[in-house]
Parts: sequence; structure tokens; C-alpha cells
Amino acid sequence: MCPVKDDQPQTLLITLSGQDRPGVTHRLFSALAPHSTSVLDIEQMVVRGRLMLAVLVGVGADISDVTGAEDAARAVARELDMEIQTRPGAGEDSERRRNRVHVTIMGAPLAAESVADITALLAERGGNIDRIRRIASYPVTAVEFQGSGVRVDELRLPLVEAASRHGADVAIQEAGLDRRGQYLVVMDVDSTFIQDEVIDLLADEAGVMADVAAITERAMAGELDFEESLRERVALLVGLPVEALERVRSRITLTPGARTLCRTLNRLGYRIALVSGGFTDIITPIAAELGVTDVRANGLEIVDGHLTGRVQGPVIDRMGKRTALEAFARQYGIPQRRTIAIGDGANDIDMMDAAGLGIAFNAKPAARAAADTSVNVPYLDSILFLMGITREEIESADLRDGISLEESRRN
Repeated sequence: MCPVKDDQPQTLLITLSGQDRPGVTHRLFSALAPHSTSVLDIEQMVVRGRLMLAVLVGVGADISDVTGAEDAARAVARELDMEIQTRPGAGEDSERRRNRVHVTIMGAPLAAESVADITALLAERGGNIDRIRRIASYPVTAVEFQGSGVRVDELRLPLVEAASRHGADVAIQEAGLDRRGQYLVVMDVDSTFIQDEVIDLLADEAGVMADVAAITERAMAGELDFEESLRERVALLVGLPVEALERVRSRITLTPGARTLCRTLNRLGYRIALVSGGFTDIITPIAAELGVTDVRANGLEIVDGHLTGRVQGPVIDRMGKRTALEAFARQYGIPQRRTIAIGDGANDIDMMDAAGLGIAFNAKPAARAAADTSVNVPYLDSILFLMGITREEIESADLRDGISLEESRRN
């Protein structure tokens, strides 16, 4: 009997799984080649030494082509002692390619309950998890879920709430070309990029700590706006010798991971900017040491080697930070949807709102509520994991540049 002909080309989905070894993919496609097969889709991953290979092939209109390709694939599986599933007539999974999202979960440690809750929320909203990979095991455990069939705006709030219940951090982003384009990363300085409050260090040098703290307390209570409080605090520094600025710079402690973050972003060709309600005289030399050329902060007026107690130029306040982010984006031709703003306080909210991704870093409640995502671990380089950059990629690049693993993890 003649084989049955069909009007349309046939397809065959082949899934191989088993112990990984060199040459599995070569063996499978060599066996399929005589059967006039065309490759429509391939996905492969190896987890802890176990291979999963899925192949969708087209095999022509003759039914015998399907059975021939199927028999050839099964023979390979027997030879390699692997499991195999075949499904004739399988089609392209076009739905999986729409509404695609990346969900990154971080924790130290990452609790099983966090993963359970977040994956349940994805499923409840019709989302499917297509792929999972670990991005980092140090200094936090970070796992990325690549999903489809659900929109970011449907997921963000419930996932953030679920993660916070377990002390984890989560970020939800749309998949697409934007994750591959150049980024502008804009960071607050005090209590974000550095662990200190510069005005407090200057006040200590001037012997006016108590007076400065009293003004700060009034500002926190809403009695003064940022500009008023800044000018009042700077006025107390009148007469401070310029040499004190160098002493303050030497006392500053970078946030853990700040060097690694800047080093990695510079390698990628991304733009980094620091925006601060602090002072350029302190920040700019520190930024230059880390390869950051763009700084927007307040100036301290200096006459005859001493501070006059006045601020020089426009004050960088809450709106000034947002304006700076927008100006840097225009300057470098980077769409605002590819900007990341990182901050910890109310003065950073407008900047985070304007950015494509606003990250509250060990932030106060108002900033956490306004941000797209929060990072509550004390490592600034954890931001890289939200961008899909793995710990292994960071350390491999460091080793190529002569930076030891110990130094890479220390900075």
C-alpha cells in the first residue's frame, strides 16, 4: 500500500532527556538529516548534569517521513540510554512568545515559601514559566524566571507583596530588546552609593553636629523643605577650612558592591550618574576613582580656603534629581524606559518615578512604596542581577582583568 499523502508538511516534536555528554545534539541531527527534516525550533538546557533537549522539525508531506524521523530519533535515544518523547503534528508555540516577562527573586537566604508564592501568583494569572536559571549564589541567591502569557502590570503589586512577606526582593520587567540596549543608571549618594551622610561628617569636622541634627529633625517633621534645611545646615559650616573636605572624603565608606557595580556597568558601556543633595566637592573625586564622570550635586562656596556657609548654584532637591536624570538621558540619547534610578529616601521618589525602573535600596517606607522594586540586602551590586547579569559573568570578567575572586567579592 502506498503511503498516505497529506497536503501540508508534517511536524514532529522530539524531546530527549538524560545524562549530559558531548555530542548528543550532533548525534540527533545526524540521524534526522537523511529524512529531509528542517529545523523549526530548538531549546536545550543542562541542569546539574542532566540534559533536556527539545526539537521541533518539519519533515515534508509524506507520513513515512514522520515515522522515519521518529524511528531515527528513538534509535539515538536507545544508543545513548536517554528518555525520549515524540509528538507528530506539534505546532509552533506562538503564545509563549507574547507577553513575555522576566521575574527576578533575591534572598539571603531565598526561602522556598517565596518561590512557592510567586510561582503560584504567576499561574493564577495565566502565566507560564518557560525557563528558570540561577543568576547568583553570592552575596545573595538570585533566580530569574522567564515567563509568558501575562502582563507586567498584572504581576508587579501582588508579587512585591508576596516577596515582602518572606523577606525577599522581587523585580518584574518586560522581556524584549530594551534589556539588551544601553542603560543609564542614576544613583543617589548618601545612604545609597555610600554608607554615610556627608553633611553629618562635615558637621562633625566643624563641631556643630548637635545643631545640624536639630535642623535635620525639623525637616523630617515637615517644618522645613529640603532647600531651607540644606541652606541652614550649610550656614553652620562657615569658616571650615578646605582641608576638612579631604578629611571627610577619607572617612567615607562605600556601600558594599559599589565598586563591582561601577566596574561592571563601565565594562558594558552603560552610563552611570550620581545625583545628590550632598556636595560636589566631596562626591566628584570619589566618583572619578570609580569611573563615574557624571555628577549632579550641590556646590559649597569657598573663599580664601574656607567655607563661606553658602551653597553655590541651584540646589539639587527632589525635583532637581528628576531633572538631572532626564537631562542625562537626553544628553546620551538613551530612552527613559532604559533608565534605572536607585535611591533610599523621599527626595528620590520623583527620580524613581521618571525612570524605566525605580529601585528603592534599603529604603525608607515612602520610597519603597513608590518604587517599582525594592532591594533590602546591603549589596549594591545586587542591582546587576535585576538586569540579568549573572555573578559568574561578573567574576569571569574580573578574573580576565586580573582581579582576584576574593577582591571581586570584597568590593
